[in-house]
Amino acid sequence: MSLQDAYLGAAERTLVLLEAPEVAAAWEQPSALAKLTVGGLAGHLAYQILSVSAVLQVPDSALQEPPPQDPPIPLLEHYARAAWIDAPLDGEVNAGIRAKGEGVAAQGASWLAKLARTSFAEQQTRLAGCAGEQAVFLPQTGWSLRLDDFLVTRMLELAVHMDDLAVSVGLAAPELPQEVFDPVAALLVRLAARRHGQAALLRAFTRVERAPATVNAI
Repeated sequence: MSLQDAYLGAAERTLVLLEAPEVAAAWEQPSALAKLTVGGLAGHLAYQILSVSAVLQVPDSALQEPPPQDPPIPLLEHYARAAWIDAPLDGEVNAGIRAKGEGVAAQGASWLAKLARTSFAEQQTRLAGCAGEQAVFLPQTGWSLRLDDFLVTRMLELAVHMDDLAVSVGLAAPELPQEVFDPVAALLVRLAARRHGQAALLRAFTRVERAPATVNAI
């Protein structure tokens, strides 16, 4: 199965969760994430799908400039450059992420779910004609990634925030297909090893007596 298909599988499970009545009922309540409502968290989760549509857009007019086509950077370099990874909760970056999530969700649960499902339907067609090696420009960062690498970043976000949203409204976290879980787990391991070192991960997985207190990836 291609990474495009794996991403679509993760997005489809996300849509089912966004459409759950429990999410709409708790829309204005605090979520499991600090300083973010259930609606804001749902908005942030839906944005991960919407962002794929944004990078797949093709200029449809001579008045529109095509996006820059710089060589794509490696996936781990993408995270090394990301400002949000080590930013404090109250810092400008994370405050902006929360504000964007709340803004995306401002028109309510039903509207957000329909918007995400419309984007998903368009992506099913658009992705079928895309190659995983092609470069896609990320306007929110200013650099490019391979399409497959970008989709792995979206699957990571969807996996993590589906769990956050499910916990926030008292639902079980959606079970991920193996073709989604495997690349997400591999990326998390690589990020954790970069942060803590290989020995820390090996000990956490195999030697409880020497395991470090934490091996968080992000």
